[in-house]
Amino acid sequence: MPGRARSIRPFLFTSLFLAGGAGAEDLLQIYREAQRSDPVFTAARHTLEAGRERLPQGRALLLPTLNLSGSATRSRTDTEFRDAAVPNTIRSPDQVGYTLSLNQPIFRMQNVIQYRQADHQVRQAEATFGQAYQDLIVRTAQSYFDVLAAQDTLALVRAQKEATAEQLAQAKRNFEVGTATITDTHEAQARYDLNSAQEIAALNDLESKRRALQILTGREIAELAPLRPDVRLSPPNPPDMAAWVDIAEKNAFPIQIAEAAAEVAALEARRSTAAHLPTLDFVATHGQTGASATSDSSVGRDTTNTVIGLQLAMPLFQGGALTSRDRETAALSLRAKEDLENARRNAVLSTRQNYLLVSNGISLIAALEQALVSSQSALDSNRLGYEVGVRINIDVLNAQQQVFQTRRDLLVARYNTITNSLRLKAAAGALRDEDLEEVNRALAP
Repeated sequence: MPGRARSIRPFLFTSLFLAGGAGAEDLLQIYREAQRSDPVFTAARHTLEAGRERLPQGRALLLPTLNLSGSATRSRTDTEFRDAAVPNTIRSPDQVGYTLSLNQPIFRMQNVIQYRQADHQVRQAEATFGQAYQDLIVRTAQSYFDVLAAQDTLALVRAQKEATAEQLAQAKRNFEVGTATITDTHEAQARYDLNSAQEIAALNDLESKRRALQILTGREIAELAPLRPDVRLSPPNPPDMAAWVDIAEKNAFPIQIAEAAAEVAALEARRSTAAHLPTLDFVATHGQTGASATSDSSVGRDTTNTVIGLQLAMPLFQGGALTSRDRETAALSLRAKEDLENARRNAVLSTRQNYLLVSNGISLIAALEQALVSSQSALDSNRLGYEVGVRINIDVLNAQQQVFQTRRDLLVARYNTITNSLRLKAAAGALRDEDLEEVNRALAP
């Protein structure tokens, strides 16, 4: 499991429920499938594999290199002498040879620094994958609850449309018997037509949300397990925003990525400076060449050559390229430090924002639950008043709309609070599979 975050106790639900339903797929099933099928996460995994190869590549710069080269040639030499007394000659000599060379760096400060860079580059790749891992959890939960919210919206719009149709039929009956005006019928008809348009929009939105979920899994999901209506959400634990900020400053993956990048940039500046230093290598070569008779020799020969020694190289002048490179890497190192500071500030800001969203979301849910009770009471009162003639049709329609709108807002507030709680843990670098399993236990059959 990526990351080195401190474990945090679950805080989402005060009551846990077993999930599962015939035919319905739950959040954890969707997440496991997204781990295998989501192209963004799969690409991040391959990027991690590639990033880990930086370490053996950096280590190779300190180890010896051994090369073998060989050649085989045949040539033809025609010699014509101007003196007729000397006969012309034709020779076709063959030459075969090989060379084995060994190079062992003794002093190459640039290679040493680059090896140190490789360790930080691996840390950066692992932190980047940790961020992608958390992003997948959040994206899966967001897409899952987006579909549920779209389904709820469609169901509520259809329920409101059905209730409006009943109100329209009642207005027509009252008009026929002379107890209501044609205005009531027109108002109910207008509201019914509006509900029809809202139903079409809700259908389109549901289809769009389903396609977004399909991107994660690679296939269409038929049915999703809904959230239990009696689930209760608890405030963040620890309940102190400062504690969450402290956790984020230590464990947030964007900070870890920026820290590793800053270390790499600082070492790159040192590596650039090391380019001014001499290099010392141990070198050894061994080779053998065999040649047949040539135009210069009437007999063939075999030559063996072995060389062992030290090779010193000292850069003297490179047209100003080295000093320019020093200035460039120094500036990039300073930029990386500023990027790190920006990552810290953004992590703190994101943590604070999501903490407030979760805390305020729980309060909003409680307020909407009370508002739903009040809206239902208002609807019942308006219906009774309409029947006895102290309320008009538009009053009933408005109260009816208020009930459905409050119910939808309540459902959306629950979904948003759950996803924001996952985002809070992600901002603090503490989001794990266990957190998603906890959410999954709050789903109903």
